[in-house]
Amino acid sequence: MFFRLLSAVRRQRPGQGWQNRSSGRSGASAAEAHSVALPAQAQVVICGGGIMGTSVAYHLSKMGWKDIVLLEQGRLAAGSTRFCAGILSTARHLTIEQKMADYSNKLYHQLEQETGIQTEPLLSSLLRRMPDLETLEILKLVNCPETFTPDMRCIMGESPSVRGYFVLAGMNSAGLSFGGGAGRYLAEWMVHGSPSENIWELDLKRFGALQSSRTFLRHRVMEVMPLLYDLKVPRWDFQTGRQLRTSPLYDRLDAQGARWMEKHGFERPKYFVPPDKDLLALEQSKTFYKPDWFEIVESEVKCCKEAVCVIDMSSFTKFEITSTGDQALEVLQYLFSNDLDVPVGHIVHTGMLNQGGGYENDCSVARLSKRSFFMISPTDQQVHCWAWLKKHMPEDSNLLLEDVTWKYTALNLIGPRAVDVLSELSYAPMTPDHFPSLFCKEMSVGYANGIRVMSMTHTGEPGFMLYIPIEYALHVYNEVMSVGQKYGIRNAGYYALRSLRIEKFFAFWGQDLNTLTTPLECGRESRVKLEKGMDFIGRDALLQQKQNGVYKRLTMFILDDHDTDLDLWPWWGEPIYRNGQYAGKTTSSAYSYTLERHVCLGFVHNFSEDTGEEQVVTADFINRGEYEIDIAGHRFQAKAKLYPVTSLFTHKRRKEDVELSDLHGK
Repeated sequence: MFFRLLSAVRRQRPGQGWQNRSSGRSGASAAEAHSVALPAQAQVVICGGGIMGTSVAYHLSKMGWKDIVLLEQGRLAAGSTRFCAGILSTARHLTIEQKMADYSNKLYHQLEQETGIQTEPLLSSLLRRMPDLETLEILKLVNCPETFTPDMRCIMGESPSVRGYFVLAGMNSAGLSFGGGAGRYLAEWMVHGSPSENIWELDLKRFGALQSSRTFLRHRVMEVMPLLYDLKVPRWDFQTGRQLRTSPLYDRLDAQGARWMEKHGFERPKYFVPPDKDLLALEQSKTFYKPDWFEIVESEVKCCKEAVCVIDMSSFTKFEITSTGDQALEVLQYLFSNDLDVPVGHIVHTGMLNQGGGYENDCSVARLSKRSFFMISPTDQQVHCWAWLKKHMPEDSNLLLEDVTWKYTALNLIGPRAVDVLSELSYAPMTPDHFPSLFCKEMSVGYANGIRVMSMTHTGEPGFMLYIPIEYALHVYNEVMSVGQKYGIRNAGYYALRSLRIEKFFAFWGQDLNTLTTPLECGRESRVKLEKGMDFIGRDALLQQKQNGVYKRLTMFILDDHDTDLDLWPWWGEPIYRNGQYAGKTTSSAYSYTLERHVCLGFVHNFSEDTGEEQVVTADFINRGEYEIDIAGHRFQAKAKLYPVTSLFTHKRRKEDVELSDLHGK
């Protein structure tokens, strides 16, 4: 598959960069321009001859591409990275950044062997060769443009709007560290259709048009630059560029003590501060230990378990796919792994897979009619999912894809009394006999008609999702809160949601699932219908994996000897050890107020002790191991589970009544 980078072509001019320098060459003047003949066409055109452009060209040639044109308006290697010589660090916050930096470091030593160029990236190496440099004075301060991004991570990938146009930019002063690895992954993307690693955290499609405002960028970048070298505690938030996308209920919730976090520009409530709490102290609390909001979230979780809570989840991405005939069903059957040919009103949890069987998206789809479907996806899927659907859907005037995220406010009613609240507001029976699990129906709630009510909560707890046309949002919310008073209703936030979903072993896309994770590796075989009567993207890869076995398995870990009050907390990315050997890393974690233990999710691998190669992971391999989770150098014993254990307990049982050791291996 050959892609083409589209760009305006300019005549190359040697010699002049950001600062005037003499070339030191005799003969022709350095300022004398000369023409360079450009080919009429090329397999790829790369614009920019700095470290990124040259790295992409180098790796494309290594992968067999020959027809490569590299354009540079000044001279090669005149990018901003030339002022950052020696700034090469492999200590990075993100795993993918660590891999890019590590590869770059090795590549530079390899280039020395290939070309004879001396590449000593570290200042210490330079000082060993030239000790007198330590006594030199700084005679010139270089001030040059540099690129920074709104989230301190570089931008990589194919444009969602222009097919075959790839971007690699925004290095945040880490061009030397990332140059080799970033160029490699982008080249793989161009040649093979996808990179060899999960690069979602760097993907261009994590941004939308909303982040392109000049005012937003100016304010955010001023905040980003000092944060590059700041200590980042778990769950910190940017302070600039906020309140850009909000629910119609934002002011109402804010007045009730909502504390906010931002996802894809959308404000989402973390938790609600009671009137008697010190708001300023909570806002300034920064720690890797037990956070100050612990008891607040505990009370919200307890309410979800015993009464009813409301969580505003309007930020979720929402699409409608409709057609005049059977086109919508046929396209979705090809794009999704589960069977969407279900009766009207039913909801299907399904993955949207790539050719390797990995998750491009994890979503829920409700069939509204024979020819209409309502698709719910994670918040940060808005651009990525839209681009994937448009890329694979045929150009058919009878097939319509519409982004309706902004049209609906979503309220999540969680808890055993949610059925009472909704029954009273709708004058309709909402018991499981009349409204079964994973069912969708348009109903009246209060005075408002056309509310899409779904019997699911994304937590495993009983309750309903309400998708409300935005003009009815405030009315429905007020009615729910008013009627719910007698049932103990209260607001809750995403921290409570996180605790509930992790203790139920619910994996989330972007945290636990990614483009290299298959349903068979995370226990979601039931969401794959290999024999649904037609082919779907990723089916062949899953069939092969089903025959050969999986090489990693998502596992639930319950920390056994961890002191919540005194020990450092697990947040994500902690090493997992099986029988004393490294076996993987955690992907997400939360404190379970039900189990009164910390719960982590993570992938377990089976690395050969002799060669380090990955081997097949079976359920027996998981169950026979003794596990530890490493938190900042201290290992804590953990029980491994392939299925959730919370169903074995009621929320009223205390820790002393729970013998987790008796559950091991069940």
